[in-house]
Amino acid sequence: MDVNLELYKCFYYVATTLSFSEASRQLFISQSAVSQGIKALEKKLGRELFYRSTKKVSLTPEGEILFQHVKPALEMISQGEAQLLAEDELQGQLRIGASDTICRYFLIDYLKRFHQDYPGVRIKVTNSTSIGCVELLENRQVDLIVCNLPNSRLIQHMKVQVVKEFQDIFVANPDFFPLEGKALELKKLMEYPLLTLSSKSTTSEYLHQFFAAHKQNLISEVELNSNDLLIDLARIGLGIACVPDYMLASLHGQEASLMQVTLKQQLPPRQLALVYHENLPLSQAAQKFFDYFSAKNA
Repeated sequence: MDVNLELYKCFYYVATTLSFSEASRQLFISQSAVSQGIKALEKKLGRELFYRSTKKVSLTPEGEILFQHVKPALEMISQGEAQLLAEDELQGQLRIGASDTICRYFLIDYLKRFHQDYPGVRIKVTNSTSIGCVELLENRQVDLIVCNLPNSRLIQHMKVQVVKEFQDIFVANPDFFPLEGKALELKKLMEYPLLTLSSKSTTSEYLHQFFAAHKQNLISEVELNSNDLLIDLARIGLGIACVPDYMLASLHGQEASLMQVTLKQQLPPRQLALVYHENLPLSQAAQKFFDYFSAKNA
């Protein structure tokens, strides 16, 4: 059987629009090409398919019979193409756990890019501390987490990939704490009111261990669950806040009122890491997101 699909497409569009000019527009070919296609099909079938006049076009009885078969056939082809194309469009859900600071100052650009690349994927972000995020992962409530390292809650079967190194810094408003040009010993720093994250955070664990290693007992004036609030309190002069450096860098000069306090014993760097269950396969959406942090895409 010799079936010329292009001829039948010409027939379908003329039959549905009852217009040679409209059919040519929808097919992106000339009106004469449509007319020639219809004539070729009529010659092949030995039947007149359309009544033609200067005012209108209509199907002949033979054309009606053919249209009843051509219409579902071409529509099924179109549906098949649509289904194959839909399979190429990533679907499903991406479930991520991260702290508010990591979400706002690190993840947001990656989430924006992922949403633009894969609009069919629903993104669910669960906010918790880096410690709490490990619990979310352990309970299968998220596909992956982005957390601070070191993190004492991470266990053996969790796969860890470092995606960023950062430095914790102490910042203060110089109008209240004129410390510019001074390098403070930790003991001297302790004489000032310190603003830190709460004790239920990896940052607090890290700071207490660092101070203890230098024979100092860290006592904070204020402990909060938000780095943004620490910045706010430091700005109005309530104390010296400890925050990650990438946070201030992301504010693009908005925190010009704050200055970094120099320490003689510099805090060691930490890392942000993507973490997932090593023995559980990532969903296709989670894998695509994970790929953003590979060396070639970073």
